[in-house]
Amino acid sequence: MLRNYFKIAWRNLIKHKVFSLINICGLATGVAAFWLITLYVTDELSYDRYNAKADRIFRVVQHGDWNGGKFNLAVTSAPYAPALKNDYPEVEAAIRIDAEGGGKITYGDKQINEGSMFFTDNAIFNVFTYHFLYGEANNALAKPQSIVLTQTLAQALFGNAADAVDKTILIENTPNTVTAVIDDVPVNSHFTFKALRALPAGYTTPWGNANVYTYILLKEHDDFKKIEAGSDAFYNKYLKGGRGARHYKMELQPLTSIHLNSNLDYEIGSNGNITYVYVFGVVALLILAIAVINYINLTTARSSVRIKEVGVRKVIGSSKNQLMLMFFAESVLLTVIATLLAGMIIQLALPYFNQLSGKSLILLQFGLTKTAGIAIAFALVTGILSGLYPALLLSGFATIPAMKGQTGSQASTILFRKSLVVFQFIVTIVMIAGSCIIYQQLHYVMNKDLGFNKAQVLTFHISDKSARTKIAAIKNQLLQNPSVESVGVAGNPIGNNDIGSGDFNISSDGKPNAESKFVENLIVDEDFIPTLQVKMAKGRNFSSAMATDQKDAIIVNETLVNELGWKDAVGRLVRSGVDQDGKVITQKIIGVVKDFNTYSLQHKVAPMVMRMPAAANDEDNLYVRVSKNNIPATLNYISKIYGRFDIENKVEYHFLDQNFANQYKSEQKQGSILFIFTILAICIACLGLFGLVTFTAEQRVKEIGIRKVLGASVTNIVTLLSKDLLKLVLIATVIASPLAWYGMSKWLQGFAYQVGVQWWVFALAGAAAIFIAFITIGAQSVRAATVNPAKSLKSE
Repeated sequence: MLRNYFKIAWRNLIKHKVFSLINICGLATGVAAFWLITLYVTDELSYDRYNAKADRIFRVVQHGDWNGGKFNLAVTSAPYAPALKNDYPEVEAAIRIDAEGGGKITYGDKQINEGSMFFTDNAIFNVFTYHFLYGEANNALAKPQSIVLTQTLAQALFGNAADAVDKTILIENTPNTVTAVIDDVPVNSHFTFKALRALPAGYTTPWGNANVYTYILLKEHDDFKKIEAGSDAFYNKYLKGGRGARHYKMELQPLTSIHLNSNLDYEIGSNGNITYVYVFGVVALLILAIAVINYINLTTARSSVRIKEVGVRKVIGSSKNQLMLMFFAESVLLTVIATLLAGMIIQLALPYFNQLSGKSLILLQFGLTKTAGIAIAFALVTGILSGLYPALLLSGFATIPAMKGQTGSQASTILFRKSLVVFQFIVTIVMIAGSCIIYQQLHYVMNKDLGFNKAQVLTFHISDKSARTKIAAIKNQLLQNPSVESVGVAGNPIGNNDIGSGDFNISSDGKPNAESKFVENLIVDEDFIPTLQVKMAKGRNFSSAMATDQKDAIIVNETLVNELGWKDAVGRLVRSGVDQDGKVITQKIIGVVKDFNTYSLQHKVAPMVMRMPAAANDEDNLYVRVSKNNIPATLNYISKIYGRFDIENKVEYHFLDQNFANQYKSEQKQGSILFIFTILAICIACLGLFGLVTFTAEQRVKEIGIRKVLGASVTNIVTLLSKDLLKLVLIATVIASPLAWYGMSKWLQGFAYQVGVQWWVFALAGAAAIFIAFITIGAQSVRAATVNPAKSLKSE
């Protein structure tokens, strides 16, 4: 019986080729989009779950706020880990990770500059799960100057990873013994590395120096609640010291939530965003829903064609359940064909999707057996759901009226069908409006005035410490080239979202001030401000001619002055610390710069203090402004000059505008993905409209012929066939606009500086949807309207 139903279903698909093709193509596109997004979302949710003890691993982070400011830090100080292990019996293991373990690796005649190396404790292998290829986990980092390599780095150094163990390599001329080789860290980890180095024996830092990442392994998952509850006691015992009153919270982040739910200062890696996961998950379901709606609409619209078939089957004894089963067989068969076609589409689209999303997804991400099982289950469930309403409708016709071809009142069915069309275009218009606003915002942040001239400025890190003592000579030789306009120095590359911060105290009596500010600290020389073309609001710039500027002078920004409520900051003395003898160190504010962005526009301009380098080691980032003429030759010149001072390290420069642009890569990727799926949603919705107007034209072929005989023009016929559907698109625009406004307002909250949501965006999105729908409907309507009326009136 079931086999017979599928045979009938196949015959119906072959008989009505146009409608079958529309349904299959629409559904296949929807399924392909759904599956691609599902692969993406599943990958995002899988981060760090490869760790065997993932449910008991937590990262320790800290939050603080007081009258002068606040901080939200992913880093802690080194004493946190031993203190937590000592004070809380719930802590099974505690480890520290210092990300500053990179440098130049030398082995024989091979040299590799590798920045992705971490200092850490030996207990890291008791916390995280890493597969050891060679060596033992128990004591791999038990001794100082031990190092564990990943397979890729070991092969790069030794050719064969098996030869690495017990070899000695030099890292910045410091010998390190290779004790083990592990598999490369899975890409779905919130931090990755090429090597792990042992922390120095007895390693520690002051409690106020937050520079390491602290992870703990708890004996039971829920133990984190007790430790967080003791946050105040922990602060009072170890951290308060001489600080003024502030609210402090120690938070324990579950390992598996870090990638999507953490956006703190000084994150160890580039994290995702749970909002995008939710958005894309909803988009996947909506696109699939649009495709399913096409099937429902076309099938119910064609109910009058099959009404006599239903009547005949009932007369010869078919029950309602048997009829429903037959219609389910049709929808399941169509869905199975669409799913197979979708698999082919996915296989072709994956390389481009991976390039766009930055992933390495494959069709069989879950394995062959599991993928096949999911695909079969998906086809069955989708087929049954999409065929449910048509099956109930068609099998419910009364026998006698059905034999006469009478469908009865179809008001509720027509209303339902119209509602589905409105829903399709609500989704489409929301996605169009969302894509427009994302484009506007990204264009805005890429082109906004940042308070300095970022064009034609390149920056690079000075790796060699001896080269840092020759900054004056490097500058002098670079400026010999007329294409090099100016050269400045700073302690950090701006635009990378990692400038250091600390307390700024306005007291000069040697006592900590409860009203201190949390400020960005930027080390600069006298040429930094002119090179970036930052404007002075008051006072003067640093001067090499004034010896006191190096130790006794600071420059602040307008935000700091405004937050402190000062009318004139120039000339004020401020407390900046206490020396080894307990003597108060004071510095004078010599200038105020106009605000400029050092971070991406997701962040507001923060209070800032600029100081001159106290030592040569602080001068480790060059900023070079070059002319627009013959840039390749200028870059070659800069590389050549720098090579004279740092023979072993090749200069790796970045243009400053690219530093900032890189901070929006995630938003750019998400915007591009949303735009592509918006196009797919439009195409699927238009396929449905095309099918409906095609069927309507077929049903009204004689009416169209009679109207043309009576003098109706092509325009009249097109209006007749399209006006009802265009009204539905207009209704969808009205409903979609507030939904899109709400959703995009939420998204824009992630930016401190934003374009705002303009009314014309929704008008444009609605107009675009109406125009696209009109083109789709109009093309088929014109075709129906231009048929010879004599031929139309002869048709049966």
